[in-house]
This record gives sequence, C-alpha cells and structure tokens, in this order.
Amino acid sequence: MNQSWVQVANLIAAVLFILALKGLSSPRSARRGNLLGAAGALLATVVLFFSGIKLGNLILILVALLIGSVIGWVSARRVQMTQMPQLVALFNGVGGGAAALVSVVEYLEYGAADRIALAATVFTVVIGSVSFSGSIVTFLKLQELMTSRPVVLPLGKWVTMLVAASTVVGAVWLVISPQVWLLVVLLVLALIFGVLFVLPVGGADVPIVISLLNAFTGLSVAASGYVLDNVLLIIAGTLVGASGTLLTREMAKAMGRPLTSTLFGAFSGTTAGGGGSGSDRPVRSAQPNDVAIMLGFANKVILVPGYGLAVAQAQSTLRELADLLTERGIEVDYAIHPVAGRMPGHMNVLLAEANVPYEQLKEMDEINPEFASTDVVLVVGANDVVNPAARSDKSAPIYGMPILDVDEAQQIVFLKRSMRPGFAGIENEILYDPKTTLLFGDAKDSLTKVVSALKST
Repeated sequence: MNQSWVQVANLIAAVLFILALKGLSSPRSARRGNLLGAAGALLATVVLFFSGIKLGNLILILVALLIGSVIGWVSARRVQMTQMPQLVALFNGVGGGAAALVSVVEYLEYGAADRIALAATVFTVVIGSVSFSGSIVTFLKLQELMTSRPVVLPLGKWVTMLVAASTVVGAVWLVISPQVWLLVVLLVLALIFGVLFVLPVGGADVPIVISLLNAFTGLSVAASGYVLDNVLLIIAGTLVGASGTLLTREMAKAMGRPLTSTLFGAFSGTTAGGGGSGSDRPVRSAQPNDVAIMLGFANKVILVPGYGLAVAQAQSTLRELADLLTERGIEVDYAIHPVAGRMPGHMNVLLAEANVPYEQLKEMDEINPEFASTDVVLVVGANDVVNPAARSDKSAPIYGMPILDVDEAQQIVFLKRSMRPGFAGIENEILYDPKTTLLFGDAKDSLTKVVSALKST
C-alpha cells in the first residue's frame, strides 16, 4: 500500500470517521454523522480492492460482502426504534467476533513475527471474544429471550474470578510459548468469561454494559489493525474505544453509581433488577376526559417520555397533544433523563422522528428547577427515572441516581399499563401520592383518547 492515492484515500476515510463521531454528539447532526461514517467505511473497503494487495478467494470475499450488506440493510430498515439497542448490541458483538476471528486466522496462517505482534493478536482474541459473547447475552436480555434480571450462578463470583484468572494466565502463556491448542483454549475461556461478565447485570444497567462492550470492540479492532499493519483500523478502533469508554463513564455517572457497582453489584445484592409486581395499595385513577380537562386548564405542562412511550410508538400522538396545548397558549416542554429509554439519546431520536422541535427537549439539569412551577406533569411510560427512592431509600438499587423531580409539580399524571414496577423492580411512591392521577392502558391509545377529548373541550 505504498501508492500515494491509497494513503490519501485512507486519510479521507479517517477524517470521515472523526466527523461522523462529531456528528453523533447531537440529535440534529446525528443523521449526517451516520452517513459520513458509512461513507468512510465504504471508501476504506473499496480502496482495499484497488490498493495492489493480492487478495485470495476474491469470489468468497465478494459473496460475503454481499450477504453481510443485505443482512445489514434489511435489519436496519425493519428494526423498530424500541429494538434499536438490541440491534446495536448484536452488531457490536459481530464486530468484536470478527476481529477475534481475523486474529486467529492470521496466527494460524502466518504465526507470530515477533512478541509484540503476538501480544496484539492475543489481546484481540481475548477482548474480541469477550465482546462477542457478552454482546449476545445483552441482546438476549433486551430482546427478553432470557430474563433481564441479574443472573448469579452458584459460586458465580468465584467461578468468574477463576475463569478471568485462567484467561489472563493463558494469554501470557501463549505469548511466551505459542501453541495452537493453547490459542483454542484461550478463545473458549474468553467466550465463557464474556457470558459470565454480563449475566450478573440486569435491568437498566444493561445499556451501560453495551457501551462498555462497544469500547472493548473498538480496542480489539485497533489491536487487529496492528496485527494486519492497517493504520485505518487502528484509527477507527481507537475512536470507537475512546468514545465508548467516555460514554460508559457518563452513563454510569447518570445512574449515580460507580461502574464497579453496575458490573459486580449482583454479587453483593446491590444491582438493579427487573420484574416484580405492584402493590395492592389504593391509587387514584381517571379517564381520558379527566386528564384532558387537567391539561386544558394548566398554564405550564411538562411531558416526561420513557420506554413505555417507545414500546407503544406513541411519539407522534404525544407531539400532537403538545401542539394542541401550545395552540391554547400553554407552555409545554419535554423532560429528557440521560438514561430514559434503553440508550443515551434514545428519547431524543424517538421524538425527532415525530418532528418535535429540538428547543422543547430539555435535559434533566435544565428542567429540574422548573417542576416546582409546573401545573401538570404528564409521565408517559417512565418509572425509575422519576422514582424518589433514588434520593431517600439507601436499600434501593437506584439509590444515588439523579432523577427528574416530577414530585415537585402541582399535579402528576402517570400513563401506565399496570402497577408493575420498572426495571429496578421497586415500587414508585409517587404513584400513591394524593396529587397523582393514573391513566391505565396502552400509551398510544390513552394519548389518542386524551387528544380527542382535548379537541372537544
């Protein structure tokens, strides 16, 4: 790859990757960022075929590219916004697995030129395999193909530590004394550790682990770039690893708990779980007409969207309600919690789909001081991110997590399917507050009825 045009093309691809990452920092520019990143990946792929490198099995490579492109295109087109985190987890796992397999094949085909290259190969195999198997488990949890609660095996803590130690010892041993059978054992150990690493994580903590595994994939890709002597892979992998690490840190901060508690809290009973059932205590419920009257006579309304909104695909109906209130001279804002939904930015993208003005979306720190002067807060499908237990109950798995202060508003309306708790598996005392009104049912159906009632008043 000595041709100057190849180096220039790779430089352009690297710049496109950087601009893509910059674009993803804002919902307004996220679409452009995705397109720039895709253009960079396409350029890097096309250049490789014309760079002068002798490619064996060209037909198989082209067939694999075609199959992968079709699968990716169909998956991206058909996936619902509520399932986007699962798709991200799956694609992330595929990336880590691919990096590990490439390093395995490179080792079997050419061996290790030197210790540094061998160390990079071993690192890629371990981290890529952990990312692959761990991401598959997160996919299964989010897709509800397995329980989203923390899964702690008998002696799970010690088994995980033993497998982790064995993996490290095997990696060092392989670098010192390269042997094919040891490479296979190391690959299996890393896959097992990836599963054990993610199983104890449950509920709202799963997206944090997805972000961490994404960083792992980036590091494995960067290491594979060193193995393959490909600078572009090193750049792309480093960008993913750095951004994934920063995102993981910010998500853990938003949850108000250290990352160690998220990853290993289940072994001490302090992580967030899922499931549970609601209390038998009485609550105040209402009909859509009653909610429409409350909203129609308010001066200021704050809308709090959550995962229930995404599941019901009710974002357009919520925007219609906001437009009706705005036309009546009522001040309307959306309160966005950093971890609302299943991933950072999930709610922003969902509401952007419904053409909600970006100026109406307010982050937690900005909107919290306004709740005290708000007449009505309408909570649609959110639960843990507004639960006061995060402030006062030290035994609660969400204790310490910054929340939206909806309990300071004059009136609170909750749209819920049932009294079932959120992912944290604990009750929300706001539901039993005298100033809280519950509207039971599917969020989209309930909002549609409220909109109809509001139009007729």
